[in-house]
Order: sequence, then structure tokens, then C-alpha cells
Amino acid sequence: MSSIVLDASLIVALLIGDEVEPDTTASLADIEESDAIVPQLWHSEIRNALLIAERRARITSNQISQRLLYLSTLPIHTDQEPNLDVAMTLARTHNLTFYNALYLELAIRRNAQLANLDVSLARAATAEGLSEPSRE
Repeated sequence: MSSIVLDASLIVALLIGDEVEPDTTASLADIEESDAIVPQLWHSEIRNALLIAERRARITSNQISQRLLYLSTLPIHTDQEPNLDVAMTLARTHNLTFYNALYLELAIRRNAQLANLDVSLARAATAEGLSEPSRE
């Protein structure tokens, strides 16, 4: 089983039905069969994005509850040991937000693939020698 770091933007897009490129991203089915890891802030980012989608009438509060319940059933592990200094260096090196650098730091530290929709983060991951999850 391969490890995969999940960026919140990808999961939110999958949860609210935004189109994602099927050949470059993980699907929810892939997540069910992987060793998924997320930084602590992921949970807040997911909820904030869903709340914004609700305010924009893209999703209902009932749908949010259903999706959060579904997410709670997935084998997603929350990392408790970020190296904040390394994340800061990565943010500076790759011109990332500190938040995105936390995802990159986690993927590097855990030697995991990084599933995300952010072009800058994907470029930084490639520069650091990480790969995107493959679609079979």
C-alpha cells in the first residue's frame, strides 16, 4: 500500500463535484485503498471550503454533513509531527504559502506521493523528486 498526502483542494473538489483531471489526481476510490496522510490543518481547510461552497449555494448543509460523515470513514491519518522549520524553508525555496509547504514537507518526510490541484505545489513536489499518484 502506497502512502499519499492529500491536499484539501483536491478532496473538496471531489466532494462537491468539481471536475478534476482523471489522469492526474487521486479519486475517492483510490483513497480508500491507500495509506492517506494529511497535516492537521487539512481538517480546517476542508470545513472552511465546504462552508464557503454552502454560502455560495453550491452545496447544502445536509450535503456537507453527509460528506463529512463519509470522509470520517476513509482511512485518512492525521500527521502530528510537522517540521515547521523545514516547511518554512520549502515555502521560501518554492515560493509557496506556508500552508502548502506543510503538505510538501509531509510528503517529503513520509516519502509519499502528493495528490493536489495546485500547480505551484505540484511543481514544487516535482522539484523535490516526488511523484503524483498514478491512475491505472
